[in-house]
Parts: sequence; C-alpha cells; structure tokens
Amino acid sequence: MGDIVVYVTVSGPDGFDGPSIAAVAALDDDLRRGMYAYARQARRPVTRDEAAAAVGISRKLAAFHLDKLVAAGLLRFGFAAGQVVKVGRRPKVYEPVEEAIQVQIPARRHEVLAGILAEAVLADGTGETARDAVRRVAGERGFAAGEEERARTRPGRLGVERALTVAEGVLRRYGFEPSRDTATSVRLRNCPFHPLAAEAPELVCGVNQAFLSGFLAGVRAGNVEAALVPGAAECCVELRQAR
Repeated sequence: MGDIVVYVTVSGPDGFDGPSIAAVAALDDDLRRGMYAYARQARRPVTRDEAAAAVGISRKLAAFHLDKLVAAGLLRFGFAAGQVVKVGRRPKVYEPVEEAIQVQIPARRHEVLAGILAEAVLADGTGETARDAVRRVAGERGFAAGEEERARTRPGRLGVERALTVAEGVLRRYGFEPSRDTATSVRLRNCPFHPLAAEAPELVCGVNQAFLSGFLAGVRAGNVEAALVPGAAECCVELRQAR
C-alpha cells in the first residue's frame, strides 16, 4: 500500500489538521486499536463477527467501534460479495484505507524536498551544477504554487501587507509557521525540512529561498522578497518588503 503522510503543526487556530487529529484520537482506545491492527494484519475485508472475536467483545459493540474507525478515516466499509445473512442484506465488511497517517509537531515536509532533489537529479545533462539545478526546480515549484494560489483566491493587485497575508496562508499549510513580526515582514518559525537543514544548511536554505521567491513571483507579489537571514534560529528565510 502506498503511504500518504499527513502532517500537523501548531501554528495558530487554523494550524491543526482536523481529520488527521481525529484519526489519531480514534486509536486512543484499546478496543479500536486492537480491531484496527487486526484489520491491517488480515490483508482482506473482515466482518463484524471477526473483528469482535479478535478483541473479545460482542458483535454489537464491535460494530460501534468499527463505524467510529470509518468515521475517522482509518477504515472503509463495503458489503461481502455472495453472502446474504438476511433477506436483501449482505454483511458489512471493513478494510483499512490505503493511507498511513503520521502526525508530527512541528511539521516536517521531507517529501517536498525529496521531490525537488529527485527532479533536479533527473534534469542532469542540462549543463547546470547540481546546486543550480536544485534551486531552479525549487523556484519553479514555488512559482507553480504561487500561480495556483493566485488563481484560487483572485486577490487582484497586491500591496505589501496583503501579499504577506496571502503568503502566510500558504506557508502555514506547508508547515513554515509564519509569524507577522511587523506590518511589512514575516518570520518563519519552523523549517519543514529540519533536521536535513542542520546537515546541509547552505543547500536547504537555498531551496527555501528559491521556493519562496518563486512563490512570490507566481502570486505576483513583486513588492515582497524572500531574504536569507543568516544565523536565524528558525527558518533561514524572511519575507519582507522588497528593498
């Protein structure tokens, strides 16, 4: 099964990912956790009777907990083919959804960095250095994210403060934990590529700056720049009014 990683960051009232929190919270129960583990290990759809027997409870109670796991997005249900217990009814069966859920606080987005590095490697032969290729790809991806946000929100002409507000919303979703220090600057309190940033700061900080510069260009915020801030304890990039 392919994994989809869901990240959660504490970055304000809308910084929590409700569905992922609900999914994890649903497993804070021994019976549900046991039934979920049984369903994953079975590698096939399981019935309520099977799930009940696996954890030693009644079928009725098992049905309650299984439906809670469905509501939390951990299981999906269907109906057993070719089996009819009552007239017109087939027994419900349950199986895991094809995602793995991971909660990390603060947020980590290593898959974004991995995608940038992979595309840069595949672009070998363009005559660029590896470092230049990585920054180019990061900038292109940031530009695409900016264009997508502009098409989605249609913000019109952006002044500095409005541009920073638009950027904050997107950067929060990426896990940067933006913080408006002044009316014309935003600090990024988290690096979603940590601890890789600690091992190769010049490379990762360059990726961050290129991605954010690309985003600003894509969203048409020419009056804001992504500036490197050496020695910063958080993300190495600051968004500020262009100088």
